[in-house]
This record gives sequence, C-alpha cells and structure tokens, in this order.
Amino acid sequence: MCLFVRLSALLAVLVLLNGCERQEAPPLDQQLYVWQRQWTLAHEAALKDSRADFSTLRVLALQAFPWAGWHRARIDPALLKRDGRPLIAVIRLDGQLKSLDQDDVTAQIQQVLSDWQGQGLMVSGVEIDHDAGSARLPAYREFLTHLRTVLPASVPLSITALPAWLDSPELSALLSTVDSSVLQVHAVSDPRRGLFDADQARKWVKAWSHMTSKPFYLALPAYGVALLPSAGDIPIVESEAPLERGGQRRELMADPLPLSTLGAELRNDPPAHLAGLIWFRLPLANDRRAWSLTTLRAVARGDALDSRLTLKLSQNEGLFDIGISNQGNLDTAWPERLTLAVQNCEGADALAGYALQQTPDLLTFTRLRDGRLPAGEQRAIGWARCAQIDQGGSNVHP
Repeated sequence: MCLFVRLSALLAVLVLLNGCERQEAPPLDQQLYVWQRQWTLAHEAALKDSRADFSTLRVLALQAFPWAGWHRARIDPALLKRDGRPLIAVIRLDGQLKSLDQDDVTAQIQQVLSDWQGQGLMVSGVEIDHDAGSARLPAYREFLTHLRTVLPASVPLSITALPAWLDSPELSALLSTVDSSVLQVHAVSDPRRGLFDADQARKWVKAWSHMTSKPFYLALPAYGVALLPSAGDIPIVESEAPLERGGQRRELMADPLPLSTLGAELRNDPPAHLAGLIWFRLPLANDRRAWSLTTLRAVARGDALDSRLTLKLSQNEGLFDIGISNQGNLDTAWPERLTLAVQNCEGADALAGYALQQTPDLLTFTRLRDGRLPAGEQRAIGWARCAQIDQGGSNVHP
C-alpha cells in the first residue's frame, strides 16, 4: 500500500513537471515583399521558385508621392492568381506628404482592392507603409481608425512601423488601431552608415515586443543600394531603378551572414508576439541589387552559408575561355585575382572588370572594380590561346 502511494505521488510530480515545461514555439513565418513597380517576364520564375520557402506575398499596389500624385504598380494578376499564396496589398504613402486626405486615400485604397478582386485576386490583408515623423502619429492614428471602419472586417490591417516611434507616447494608441505591425529595421538610419545593423536590430525587436500585445513581423533586407554624391550633406540613394546622374557610386549590400545569425537567434528564442520575418525584396533574375534567390532561401532556412569559387576553363582547338563559378549558396564578390599556370601562349586578354598581366608561364587577372557573383552562377574573366593551361597549378584568390 505504501509503495502504491509513493508511486502515485511520483507520477503526480512528473505530470506537474511536464506541465511546467516550456512549450515549443511555432516556427517563424517567412514572407516576401514584391516591390517592383513594373512587373516583367522575370516575375514568373521568381514566384515559382520562391513558393516552397515563403508563405505570403506582400505586394506593392499603390504609391502616393508628394508632388507626383498617385501611381499604381503594374502587377500581373494572372501570375498572382496562379501562385495562390495569401496576398497582402501594400499601400505606400510617402512620408513627405504634407497631410493624409482621409477621403481621398481611402477611396484610392478601396478602388485598388475592388480592381484586384475583379481580376480574381483574393486579398488577405492591407498594409499601410507611411514613414510619418513621431509628431504626426496622432493624425496617422486618426486616419488608421477611419480606414479600419471602412475596410471589411475580414481584411486585416497592418502598418509598416519605424524604430524611431519607440520613443513616442503615441505608439501604444497607434498600434491599437491595427491588427499587426511590421517593424522595419533596414534603411532607417543615415545611409552612409549602411543598410542594416544587426546589434541595433536586436535592441529594436526586443523593445518592440514589449510595446505591443499584437503579432508583429520583422522586415529584413535582402538587397543593396548605391549612394551618389549630392549638393547637400545626405547622399542620393539609387535602388533597383538607375538614376540619370553622374558621379562615383558607392555600392552598399546587406550582408547575408549577420542576417543569417539574427534569423537563427530569433527562431531559437523568439521575442514575445514576433510572428515572422518579411524579406525585402523578391529577387528577379535581372535584379543586380538583390540577393540571389539561392542565398535568400538559404538564409531563410537557416542553412550554413558558403561561397565556393572555382576556376572554369573551356577549350576549343587551343582557345581557352576563362571564367569563375560560384558553386556555393552564398553570393560573393568577384575574386581579387586569378593566376593561371600556362605554356606557350600566343595571345590572351581580360574581359570587362579585369586587367591581364602576362609572363611566359603565368597569366594574372586582377580585378579593376567591384562586382558580385550570385550563388550558382558563373562569369567570364578572359581568354587565352595557349598550348596548355594547368588547372591544378592555377588559383583563385578571393
């Protein structure tokens, strides 16, 4: 009898201990911004290849500029309908707008939603992207309150949010008007300091999780920009669309390595209310200022990142085409130098971006400008007409 009592007590303790164990957090959702104003044929492959890893598409639908008025993104509704993922329409209201005309903005949003639905698209939500200064948050809250009463109750409303709002006493009231928020932690500081600071992002995420009781998402960069000189103190930012301006461009690219580390930390120990990550932006094959989809998927999955540069030679009757190949999953810079052990070369030359130095037994290709080799792709460096190139005696120097 005593043994039975002791066993029963032991079982009760085990049940209590199991009940106190921390429950496994659900995996963080991974979503994509589709931010191109003009859709192209490249969207079809990009959407298809991204479906397995990204659950939801947040698509730029409409923009309001302070001097140019309203501009709609020219989407491909047939592609989106065929894609079938949840679709959130993003409305970009430039922060330089003097004010928000509630009736006008609301009518524009309603018209977009009506047109999309008429094209067979099921809209799963609306996101307002308005980088208002903290002093304008009360007016912004009034607009969102009005918009929430107009939108169907079945359409969730979210906002893109700025870390600068953390210091505002108006933030709690603002967040109470929407169903969720998207904290943007890239391109929110002086562009000369870079696109993204992982340590600062960690602090902002932690602070945001304490400010909201509703789900929030983290918007992360998977792209680059160029800085151009200007007459003022702040440089001009060139993104995916080239600007008709001269001057030396300083290229900035978000580094996948610290973003991969941050993603792993957030997956393993997510802050309260963090529902997922949203990557900016869907990379197209011809988008030279975005990560390759291979790298973006690897970062989103938490895969180990590695760029494996190898020399590629192809020969036809003594004429060698010389190139490099990135066989890893991490986009990487063009190598600084390639050296090739050769015999009896009649001629050789470098292609754009490299210079050639030649001795009787060695070809040296030296990088003249910066460039990026996406994961899984290759690039021609030059050519040579030689009796032999010893690939085993040749080297790629990062």
